[in-house]
Amino acid sequence: MDSVAALTYPDRMHALRLYNRVVNMALEAVWASKLRSLFVILGVAFGISSLTLIVTSVDGANRMAHEMVEMFGPDAAFVLGGNITKRAVGMRRLTISWEDVRRIRQSLPGAYLVVPMRGKSDLTVKYRNNNFMGVRGVGATANYADAWNWPLAEGRDLTEQDVQRAAKVCLLGTQPSQALFGDESPVGKVIFVNNIPMQVVGRLAHRGMAAGGGGRDLDNRIIMPLTTLTVRFNLDRQYFRALRVKFLQPELMAQHRENLRTLLRDSHNLRPAEEDDFTILTADEVLKFVSMFKGGLLAFLGVTAGIAVLVGGFVLVNLFTLSVSERSEEIGLKKALGARSSAVLLQFLVESTVLTLVGGVLGLFLGLGLGQLLTGLGILTIQFSWKVFFLSLFSALVIGIVFGLKPARQAASLDPIQALRGGED
Repeated sequence: MDSVAALTYPDRMHALRLYNRVVNMALEAVWASKLRSLFVILGVAFGISSLTLIVTSVDGANRMAHEMVEMFGPDAAFVLGGNITKRAVGMRRLTISWEDVRRIRQSLPGAYLVVPMRGKSDLTVKYRNNNFMGVRGVGATANYADAWNWPLAEGRDLTEQDVQRAAKVCLLGTQPSQALFGDESPVGKVIFVNNIPMQVVGRLAHRGMAAGGGGRDLDNRIIMPLTTLTVRFNLDRQYFRALRVKFLQPELMAQHRENLRTLLRDSHNLRPAEEDDFTILTADEVLKFVSMFKGGLLAFLGVTAGIAVLVGGFVLVNLFTLSVSERSEEIGLKKALGARSSAVLLQFLVESTVLTLVGGVLGLFLGLGLGQLLTGLGILTIQFSWKVFFLSLFSALVIGIVFGLKPARQAASLDPIQALRGGED
């Protein structure tokens, strides 16, 4: 047993020295052919960048789904006037009324909070010499923050008394609050909303962009009593645009949604053959939308990444095949001096994998940079994770081995005499 161990140790050391020499020769060959190496690296990098963009965007879509469900609330329904799935010409959008609110509060099983809402765009808010334009105005009833699971950073929520008196009070989102007051508390201050004085009674916590990118900044808003909005801005006082309903027992949301739909159809006197003149959204609909978006995104980017990876692989195959022809004399000399075919094969595989790994790292940063750019433009939302890093390197390694194997085998199979003659008979 000891004699076997004594014989195998030198063999192992010899193999390690051989591998080290092969790797050094491969690195020297890569460095010597800089232009070829650059083309291979760029070809692989474009493929890996597309793959990186896929993984980070899908992870971003998953994060977006969780954020949207958390923000929306699994125990809530959001009713919009008009059927947004049909979008018929001339379709009424103001179909939710105070009578609907009354019936839901009195008759809908499980509903414990009903908040109607109406919007007004492009308001201008002013405090002393500070102006902030383009603010979204929202009129609502009591408990707006509770209805949207939106905590208050300070102050209080709207109350029933505010709604009944059409009080000139408001809640500020963080964006107009920061623009008008900076780090100072806005609570108790009087601001002017389109020249209408209103006292700030609360400030909403920061929420950020609408999930998915490209949406409105949710913090760029001002909330006031619904009666105040309709009276001060001469809006329809009977109908409004949306309704937020929260339920007990969120595990029964499918049943709650159907009960709500039935009640609204009856309240609107819709015949069985008629389409709904309203739209009910729940967390399930939000998830369905995100799944559709994620599926389309995966299909589009998957095809793009597949093509890019294949292009990078073909670039590697063609350039390495050409390299075998150009280096035939070098390969023949090595084999004539005793180099084994396996060593030649290993050298070319090391060359290809080194180049693809470098291309993989470059592609990873290219993909992340492109993802950040698209996120900034509101087109995509990306989410970095370490699996992206390891997946990129693994994919680059696979490309190097799979696409580098054919030229490597071609180089290993060269006859040394023919190679030294430059391929001539």
